Amino acid sequence: MTPEHLESADWWHDTMIHDGRLPMTLAFASLLITFLVTRTITRLIRAGRGPFHNIGGGGVHIHHVVPGIVLALLGGFLAVATGEYLVGRSVAGVLLGIGAGLVLDEFGMVVHLADVYWTEQGRISIEATVLATAAAGLAASGFVPFDATPEGDTVDDRVAWVIVLLLDVAMAAITFAKGKVGTGVIGIFVPFVNIVAAIRLARPGSPWARRRYHDKPHKMRRATARAARHDARWRPIRRRFEDTIAGTLVSAPPAPPARPRPRVVGTRHSLSRPTPRTD
Repeated sequence: MTPEHLESADWWHDTMIHDGRLPMTLAFASLLITFLVTRTITRLIRAGRGPFHNIGGGGVHIHHVVPGIVLALLGGFLAVATGEYLVGRSVAGVLLGIGAGLVLDEFGMVVHLADVYWTEQGRISIEATVLATAAAGLAASGFVPFDATPEGDTVDDRVAWVIVLLLDVAMAAITFAKGKVGTGVIGIFVPFVNIVAAIRLARPGSPWARRRYHDKPHKMRRATARAARHDARWRPIRRRFEDTIAGTLVSAPPAPPARPRPRVVGTRHSLSRPTPRTD
C-alpha cells in the first residue's frame, strides 16, 4: 500500500470513524442527491419525457412529501434506538437525508397548504433546501452549532464557557430578528457570521425594524436603501440559480371571482334579494 493510500486510510479512520462524522456525511450526501434526482424527475414528468409519471391511487395524487415524512421519521427513530452503534447511525443518516430531501422539495406546498410546486411561491422550497444542505454540509465538515467547550475544570472556566455560549445564542437570535434567516442559519455553525450580522442594520420588514426603527426614520431609510442595494446585486443571481435547479416557474393563477350565494325565499332559491313589503 502506497503512502498516499495509508494517509487516506488514516484520514478516513480518524475523521469519519473516530470523530463520528460518517452518519452526518451520509445524511448530507443523501439529502443533496435525493433533492437533485427528485427535481430532475419532476421536470421530466412536467415535460412529458421519460418513463416517469405521477403516483396516485383512488383519484388521489400522492406527493413525494408523504414518503419523505415516513423516511425521515424512520431515520430519526432509528438514530435514537441505535445509540452509539456506527452502522445503525449511518443507516439512520441515509434514511433521514432521503426523507429530508423529499420533504424539503415540497416545502412550499407544506407552508402554503396548496400545490405551488411550479409557481413563484414554490421558490421557498429551493431556499429551504439550500439552507438545509448548507447546514448539513457544515455539520459534516466538523462545524458544530455553538461549538464552545470549557478550557478547564475550574469555576472560572465554566463561567466563561456559559458566557460565550449565551453570547452565541443572543447573536443568533438578533440575526433572525433582523430578518436575516439565511445568515442566521450559517452563523449558528460559524458564530463570527452572526456577530457581524447582528451589528449591521436589520431588513426593513423584520420584527427588529418594526419594533426599533418605527421612531427612527433615518435608520429605517438607511435600512431600506441598504436592502434595496443588496437585493439589486444578489437577487438576479439567486433567481438564475433557482431557475436552473427548479425549471421555469409560473405565476400563481388568479383567485376565481366570488360567486353570489343563493338566498332562500320561501321554498324557492333566488340570487336576488326579496322584494320588501309595502303594505
